[in-house]
Amino acid sequence: MARSLPYGSWPSPISAADAAAGSARFDGARFVNGEAFWAQSVAGRMTVFREGTAEPLLPEPWNVRSRLHMYGGGAWSAGADGTVYFVEASDQRVWALTPGTEPRPLTPVDETATYGGLTMSAGLLLAVRERRLPAGIDRDIVTIATRGDLNDSVMSLASGTDFVAQPALSPDAANLAWVGWNHPDMPWDRANVYVRSLITENHPFSVSEGAGVQPQWSTRGDLFFADDRTGRWNLRATPAGSASSLPVAPVDADTGGALWVQGLSWFRLLDDGRVLAVRTDGRDRLVLITPDGEREIVTPLSSGVMVEDVDGTRVLVSGAGEAVPGGVWLLDVDDAAVLRPIAGGVTTWDASVLPQAEPMKLEGPHGDVHAFFYAPVNPTSEPEAGKLPPVMIMVHGGPTDHTSPALSPTITYFTSRGIAVCEVNYGGSTGYGRAYRERLRGQWGVVDVDDVIAAADALAASGRVDPERIAVRGGSAGGWTVLNALARSDRFAAGIARYPVTDARALASDDGEFESRYFDGLIGPLPEANDLYVERSPLTHAAKISSPVLLEQGSDDPVVPQSQAEAIRDALAANSVPHAYVLFDGEGHGFRKPETLIASLEAELGLLATVFGFETDVPPLALS
Repeated sequence: MARSLPYGSWPSPISAADAAAGSARFDGARFVNGEAFWAQSVAGRMTVFREGTAEPLLPEPWNVRSRLHMYGGGAWSAGADGTVYFVEASDQRVWALTPGTEPRPLTPVDETATYGGLTMSAGLLLAVRERRLPAGIDRDIVTIATRGDLNDSVMSLASGTDFVAQPALSPDAANLAWVGWNHPDMPWDRANVYVRSLITENHPFSVSEGAGVQPQWSTRGDLFFADDRTGRWNLRATPAGSASSLPVAPVDADTGGALWVQGLSWFRLLDDGRVLAVRTDGRDRLVLITPDGEREIVTPLSSGVMVEDVDGTRVLVSGAGEAVPGGVWLLDVDDAAVLRPIAGGVTTWDASVLPQAEPMKLEGPHGDVHAFFYAPVNPTSEPEAGKLPPVMIMVHGGPTDHTSPALSPTITYFTSRGIAVCEVNYGGSTGYGRAYRERLRGQWGVVDVDDVIAAADALAASGRVDPERIAVRGGSAGGWTVLNALARSDRFAAGIARYPVTDARALASDDGEFESRYFDGLIGPLPEANDLYVERSPLTHAAKISSPVLLEQGSDDPVVPQSQAEAIRDALAANSVPHAYVLFDGEGHGFRKPETLIASLEAELGLLATVFGFETDVPPLALS
């Protein structure tokens, strides 16, 4: 029988350790002679597994992780003989693991070089190389020899733009396609899909418009890719020998997204000419495109869906759904009965404790705002009569990113204790088209903050949450929005800022890094927009913050250094604002270690217990 207990005090079957264990990350999957290989995080490191074996192929201390473009991705691939090619985190070299042997290096020792975006294409190992040279940062598409002299193992195939990504060779290895873009654009602003012959001396030419992504060759030599010339990332095809492309099943939804990392794949071509593609409009779904039309492939997945690899009609897909955690799935596009998780994708938690995502579309000062609301649920508890639950508004990072409905261990950790959660896809988020994404152009620190405040106001007026107990939580760019929202509105009773951007001027640079010109589009170019950088930064308005704040930071964060968090910490202390600062040793931009994930969740729940006045299974957080 359910007991009547205060919201926040509901006894949950999900501990912070359970939530951390359920937060495994996956990074790509491949078929190798019909067997599934995939990369998965284990105890804070990334390793590779093969279907049918419980032990990882790469034992400790090997760690598959690229730092290309700062955020990495595409850190491994595999050959037809089962050899795994990977980037080792400690030295950023490319290594090979042939079954039955020890890993061996494929690239020479070079402290200037980083690799990522590894892919086996037409029998060759391709990669993106980034070198920090005295004259600046140089990036190119390379092929890496899998045998022979290390000093001659890397050969450059294409360069000429500030950034390159997603290389793909035609089946006959005669033509190379890739994505390239230049500062100050980010890849979602403008990026070209380039093609060049590897046989003739022809110059590369672009086949895309807008923001191009994911070139992929068919077995006949046709080039497929996606771009957002229509305002949505839609598929296009360039017939073999042509320089012009045709639309493929255009629709008011996205097949594509922001290239924050390498190795992303929103569609795959089947050998018979059909296409399996992700369609995103707030949430993800899979469709099979044929010459006669398209049909939806029904799966439990709705968030972060990637089409990883194909083998006949079998496909490896990664992602999460509202009732299933993140994982790698095997499906057969012609047999709906063949759908099973290969890794992850299964929860031991009872369905009765899982919250349901409710889409919200609310009015904001800049137009409609999209969000997902998760009401608290726990069959063992019911609320006290006449009481409303507290709510935590979660703000994604990026800021060019988005959230979709999914079984989140973090969300479930809170909702099972009687705390509602609302994830806001503020203006600037992907997943709703270019126009929605570009609302943030020149308006970072305005549109994102207004939309989060609008979501809080709408929830307060809805009668579904306690208007006096609204917290806001976000990381990185989301932390920036959290702190600005606390400074500009008294709607929020508490804030949680994880590795937050607090001083845009101090973080802005022109050093050639991936995000070094990002602020040009978000705020404006320097030095002309210097005053705007100062005005928009949370540090400038720290004196207006009065609600308690929890700051969380990694000591080894290369993207947002701890000086950013510590500057706002010192300002809060100077203004006698209750706060806590937790520094996690050895963590970077985004927490990975199980012990960090546990401590972070417990600190956040402890903050809410302190501020909202409920008793729970962790001690209240002490505030300075």
